[in-house]
Amino acid sequence: MTNSHLQEGSNRSERALLVSVEFSSRAATRNNSRARTEAENRASESRPSRLPAGVPPVARAAREAANPGPPTPRDVPARELTWEESIDELRELARSAGATVAGEMTQRRPRPDPATLIGGGKVEELRGAVASVAPDLVIFDHDLTPSQQRNLERELDARIIDRTQLILDIFARHARTREGQLQVELAQLQYLLPRLAGRGVQMSQLGGGIGTRGPGETQLETDRRKIYRRIRHVEQQLENVRRIRRQQRQRRESVPMATVALVGYTNAGKSTLFNALTRAGVLESARMFATLDPTLRHIELPSKRAVILSDTVGFIRNLPHTLVSAFRATLEEVQRASLLLHVADVTSPTAEEQQLQVEQVLRELESQDKPRLYVMNKVDLLPEKKRESLRDSDSVVHVSAARGAGLDRLLEAIDGKIAHDPVQRVKLRVPQSEGKLLALLDAKSHIFSRRYQDGYFDLDVQAAESVLRRMKAFISGQPAK
Repeated sequence: MTNSHLQEGSNRSERALLVSVEFSSRAATRNNSRARTEAENRASESRPSRLPAGVPPVARAAREAANPGPPTPRDVPARELTWEESIDELRELARSAGATVAGEMTQRRPRPDPATLIGGGKVEELRGAVASVAPDLVIFDHDLTPSQQRNLERELDARIIDRTQLILDIFARHARTREGQLQVELAQLQYLLPRLAGRGVQMSQLGGGIGTRGPGETQLETDRRKIYRRIRHVEQQLENVRRIRRQQRQRRESVPMATVALVGYTNAGKSTLFNALTRAGVLESARMFATLDPTLRHIELPSKRAVILSDTVGFIRNLPHTLVSAFRATLEEVQRASLLLHVADVTSPTAEEQQLQVEQVLRELESQDKPRLYVMNKVDLLPEKKRESLRDSDSVVHVSAARGAGLDRLLEAIDGKIAHDPVQRVKLRVPQSEGKLLALLDAKSHIFSRRYQDGYFDLDVQAAESVLRRMKAFISGQPAK
């Protein structure tokens, strides 16, 4: 079940025809949201110390690159992407799945057609485009109901996949660990189950009268039974994964060490930043969802405290709920984290929408109230004049993970946000014979002064509470100022 739909059985890049539809109701909602945001922005110009309610401060920092205030993301609906932005994202998704874009088609209509999504006239036009381009498959930038997908395949005589199926395919291609493959398979099975019905007369129900009796159990019932059995098996295996992960987490939590999780829109540069901070060698790629499997590494902060940095799967607009559910074992790292690093692409024209989508997924994970540090990435791609106008704050840091710029400021900001294992400055009087403790201080503390007298070292140090607990017997006088 985890085999990719694209490039099935071959390394040949499949040719895809992309279809995007904009509905007038959605466009009106988007325009109203945009007008409200613009009005709030104009109203806020006279009071630059406050941010508009409709715009996340991280998005405003990316857009205006000036005086970012303390972020206070609000529970507001995300503006829908424009027609052009939507097809651009679909194009990147198709390329990430290994497809070559052979053509694109867009449509505006008042509401979705229940039978085909796009209506009979557009189906005729799309049939002509399929005959002309001869694509291997047609990709819709929308979720199709099972009946819509069957109707379109019958009318067009072509393989049809929707946005959810495309994202599942990308996940299937990029899953490397056993855990990731199980999570993708579970999501694919849950997606496939309601799409079994209506696959032909051989699946007609077993009747009870003359002329209606069938051969016994139908193929549909057999397939459903197999899928239900496989879903139960995969869920059991994933529960074992969660159990092992809980045991590993308990061992980690027995040592006073905070966890910092990277979150953000797909292709914002999370894995590049993770590698820049940890030198872990995680795959870096411009393709969407290049990294699926969670990776954990230790990093040392300027205070010499150690924290665990976790790289997680990227989020995206309309992330399928089956994936959010299937990847809960992975996303538990987000739920358990002491601090979230919300990584954003400062160059993206849709930065505002991307940040709102990330906030929406975090709400699904019940992690929206966790301490947050916004990391505006890819500043090296901005014009020089705009780069010079960027200003960091307590909650917003501008970096270039690819160039290594701003990483020292980022580590300092993380250090300031971590409340776990707090740092104190004290004076110590340690006997020269305590070589192990003196070596620990050298490795895990900042020593401001050191003086040797009568077989003792008088030290003025700043260290984490976990280190100072081992020095309790040697703390002299009042804490250092």
